[in-house]
Amino acid sequence: MLDVCLLGTAGMMPLPYRHLTALMTRYNGSDLLIDCGEGTQVAIREKGWSVNPLDTILLTHYHADHISGLPGLLLSMGNAERTEPVTMVGPRGLIRVVNSLRVIAPELPFEIRFVELTEPEETLTLNGYRITAFRVSHNVTCYGYSLEIDRAGRFDVERAKAQDIPLKFWNPLQKGNTCEEDGKIYTPDMVMGPERKGLKVTYCTDSRPTKGIVAHAAESDLFICEGMYAEPDQLEKAKQKKHMTFYEAAAMARDAGVSELWLTHFSPSMTRADHYMDEVKKIFPHALLGKDGKSKELVFSEDEG
Repeated sequence: MLDVCLLGTAGMMPLPYRHLTALMTRYNGSDLLIDCGEGTQVAIREKGWSVNPLDTILLTHYHADHISGLPGLLLSMGNAERTEPVTMVGPRGLIRVVNSLRVIAPELPFEIRFVELTEPEETLTLNGYRITAFRVSHNVTCYGYSLEIDRAGRFDVERAKAQDIPLKFWNPLQKGNTCEEDGKIYTPDMVMGPERKGLKVTYCTDSRPTKGIVAHAAESDLFICEGMYAEPDQLEKAKQKKHMTFYEAAAMARDAGVSELWLTHFSPSMTRADHYMDEVKKIFPHALLGKDGKSKELVFSEDEG
């Protein structure tokens, strides 16, 4: 089970009814944050969640509306007497940018482990997630992220019995370990069926549409994508500012074959975002308007066992 919460949906500046950009997920005791705009820790508390278990922070880029909440968040984590390390991932320059922000949060009781992204695509395995960072098209270096939770195949009891595999090795084999006894080697493929469908969430904000985004979002259970503009006359401005429209995001969701689209990162000038959703749904019927605190619990498919 994967909990997903869209903490903030505003672009550029916070509004009384809309926090700046952030997304938080919870899986198997591990909490992960993507971006940390101003007001993020307030949004976490409004949701009823805690900053204490947060162990992974992914940053898309270093514009203020995506990172300005970081010093306060780190201070709150430190004041909660956290001692476990935090892994922070972001584009090249991450260490310099974060340490500059930490001038006002210089002493923390936990280690920050930095992972700077330098390639167009990089994959990390952290706390049960397979995280793919992929470069997008903004006016500074910016990455989108796909979070995947893989699911092993079923353990085949009859195959294990037929091969006389000792019972004590069943559990280690299910966990992917190779076992050996009396010169015999037992490997997971001897008892495990094919991998089953896992869970996938793709997050992309501050970009023009690209084929790469569509490829990385393919078959996501949830695709969270910026929709900076919705007014029909704003397309040229979207191109100039390296953002996208509701309709472009919906077209990417359709082409990627995702299950559901949440639009986010709205322009502060947009006051009636819901007014445009009928047209969006003509492109992609499973599109929803993001809002602060919007949550979803993703579960493994029942028909996959």
